[in-house]
Amino acid sequence: MAGVTFDKTTRHYPGAPVPAVDALDLEIGDGEFLVLVGPSGCGKSTSLRMLAGLEPVDRGSIRIGDRDVTDVDPNARDIAMVFQTYALYPHMTVGENMGFALKIAGRPKEEIRTRVQEAATILDLTDYLDRKPKALSGGQRQRVAMGRAIVRNPQVFCMDEPLSNLDAKLRVATRTQIASLQRRLGTTTVYVTHDQVEAMTMGDRVAVLKAGVLQQVDSPRHMYDNPANRFVAGFIGSPAMNLFEVPLNGGSPALGGYGFPVPREAAQALSGNQITIGIRPEDLRMRGEGEDGIPAEVILVEELGSDAFVHASAQSEGNELILIARVDPRTPPGKGEQIRLAPTGDVHLFDPQTGDRLTR
Repeated sequence: MAGVTFDKTTRHYPGAPVPAVDALDLEIGDGEFLVLVGPSGCGKSTSLRMLAGLEPVDRGSIRIGDRDVTDVDPNARDIAMVFQTYALYPHMTVGENMGFALKIAGRPKEEIRTRVQEAATILDLTDYLDRKPKALSGGQRQRVAMGRAIVRNPQVFCMDEPLSNLDAKLRVATRTQIASLQRRLGTTTVYVTHDQVEAMTMGDRVAVLKAGVLQQVDSPRHMYDNPANRFVAGFIGSPAMNLFEVPLNGGSPALGGYGFPVPREAAQALSGNQITIGIRPEDLRMRGEGEDGIPAEVILVEELGSDAFVHASAQSEGNELILIARVDPRTPPGKGEQIRLAPTGDVHLFDPQTGDRLTR
């Protein structure tokens, strides 16, 4: 096994105005499960493909362990790739698909049989080794694709949105299997997804990319509690963090008459006279009759059984602002009801011009 290092790694496609990946600096520990996440076109798949040798590196370098693999052929990097499409050979059985790479490498038949059997046991595929892919469900096919990677015993697993073709229920079950499998094998894994729920539930650490630039890399919990900037704050979390800009009047910005205290050092660090305030839905609660809060009108209630989320319209400088708050699922307010909302937990402050976090 080995760690992975991206050292100012850049990929600039010919004719593109900006790099797809711009000077990526990232260290992935030996045996770590790191998730690359971000919106479509942010450079996460390009980063993975550079690691696998499927895309050239224009500047910088990539190391696996102590070995510089920047210009090494893909088949010599000791990496196994799992794609979002299963890419199984339809005319081969499950066992033949799983052992094909070893067969091409000239491994003895007995070794191939042993490795395939071991992988099939791990993935609960023993009963399907003689079946063709068309006889399997989507989740089973994805496990076969995983098995094909496992039998190679690589230094690094590269997974490019492997769950995107599965339905919602199967995605939940399969992501749990992948995460537990990785911990069992201890193989360094780089996993790409656009789904931040996958990122938060699977990775030891999460790296967020935006327009080819690394925004933050951290543990899921710390990133959720301490987003480095407004983009990360709005991207990580479901439902998303409430983010709104208000004028900084006398050091105490207000929304609908409700004031938010701002530390002096945060106010002094601002680039202008506006400030961005961020509040997680679970940190924004309904207040009782006569209590202070942001006046708002309920426009939608999402009742999810164990949870309920209120979408409410508030006014900010003459503009409508939609706030989302987590409420008691047993006694949610009704549509059109007038309510008051106030923060009961962390309030995050950001500079509207730079997007940077103002408080730590």
